[in-house]
Amino acid sequence: MDYIIRDAVANDMPQVLTLIEELAIFEKEPDAVDVTVKDLIKDGFGTQPLFHCFVAETKDEIIGLALVYFRFSTWKGRTVHLEDLIVRESMRGIGVGMALYKRVMLYGKEKGVKRVEWNVLDWNKPAVDFYLKSGAKILEGWQVVQMDEQGLNEFVSKI
Repeated sequence: MDYIIRDAVANDMPQVLTLIEELAIFEKEPDAVDVTVKDLIKDGFGTQPLFHCFVAETKDEIIGLALVYFRFSTWKGRTVHLEDLIVRESMRGIGVGMALYKRVMLYGKEKGVKRVEWNVLDWNKPAVDFYLKSGAKILEGWQVVQMDEQGLNEFVSKI
């Protein structure tokens, strides 16, 4: 299958959102996606973009994406966070994920960061194996901590 990896454009966001929703189903959170196409366009393509997105595209559809943004580490300085690397389920196993992954790592190198980081679900063995095989390290003992909108509202209402 022929495909290209390129920078996403605003007109790609409907297909990007479809892939995000597909990932949410895969990760057993089918109702968790609140972001809209309008949000993606505003936050990714406005005057101060909050993220950068790469897409894998065949001649007629987007079959994968990698969405990244900058973070700051008090130990390392500016880093790249890979929020999601998604390949349409029917297109897995043909190299699309690796091509997107390579593009993210090249982007990190081009931007001069000292680390690219991301999260992976421990039960997603194919992804874990993929990352380990590439030379990435999975940090044992670290927990992802989040406060969702409801928790944030409840906490703030008490201060």
